[in-house]
Amino acid sequence: MKDTISIGIDIGGSHITAALVDLTSGQIIPGSGTRKAVNSNLDADQILDCWCAVINEVKAGAEKFHGNVGISMPGPFDYDAGISLIKDQEKFRSLYLLNVKEALASRLDFDGDQFRFINDAAGFLQGEVFGGAARGHEQVIGLTLGTGLGSAIYSDQKSQDAALWNSAFKDGIAEDYLSTRWFIQRCKDLSGLEINGVKELVELDNNSQLKAQIFKEFGTNLGEFLLPLIKMHQPTVVVLGGNIANTFDLFMPTLTQILINHDLQTLIKIAELKEDASLIGAASCWNT
Repeated sequence: MKDTISIGIDIGGSHITAALVDLTSGQIIPGSGTRKAVNSNLDADQILDCWCAVINEVKAGAEKFHGNVGISMPGPFDYDAGISLIKDQEKFRSLYLLNVKEALASRLDFDGDQFRFINDAAGFLQGEVFGGAARGHEQVIGLTLGTGLGSAIYSDQKSQDAALWNSAFKDGIAEDYLSTRWFIQRCKDLSGLEINGVKELVELDNNSQLKAQIFKEFGTNLGEFLLPLIKMHQPTVVVLGGNIANTFDLFMPTLTQILINHDLQTLIKIAELKEDASLIGAASCWNT
């Protein structure tokens, strides 16, 4: 009989989060989650020891867990083999070419085939399809809007990283116009005002016109970026996550109007699961 409980894990450059996920309901089991800061510049043994400590902590709270683990991991990474290919980033350099699957299995006394890996952007979208905003949809585009631009496409019951962050867009690449740094630079260009992020822009009390203009321009950027993607992939819904998505009401009217002007009726929804999406998406790798 198929196991109904798996451990879902989200690994980032500064943390590991893990929880038990009920594959029947598509939800995290209350009280099972834990999060720990991890310095991704540590040596491989130290990083793996931190990860294993978290996995063991979550496992200890499970009555019906038999060992299946799904891990959402940033790339580049060989997700089938479980081998890290990260080498030119400020994180996980010590894991380069390491078979993470085998290393974890050895430390935890698991079999290697008890681990499955998924790209972090794909894991976010997989979670939203499995138990969140895109539940019941068969063709979905997912974007995470924050420090960078994450993207994934869900089709044929599988979510895959779309890696659109560096795709050509306007006078640069997509991430130049759809990330926090665009807001910071645009605010400075228009007003000379230096802000640290989108939240600070939202909280400006005496610059309503500036705020309105910047979010209108962002809505235009996002709409123009999505137009060809929607026409190509024909999604029934686009799911937006990341910190910038929290300001949806401020750029939604412009974005919606652009789609309407091109006779597109695609739903635009905000991610429902927040940080839980990657955990649920990773665990759902075992929902087969």
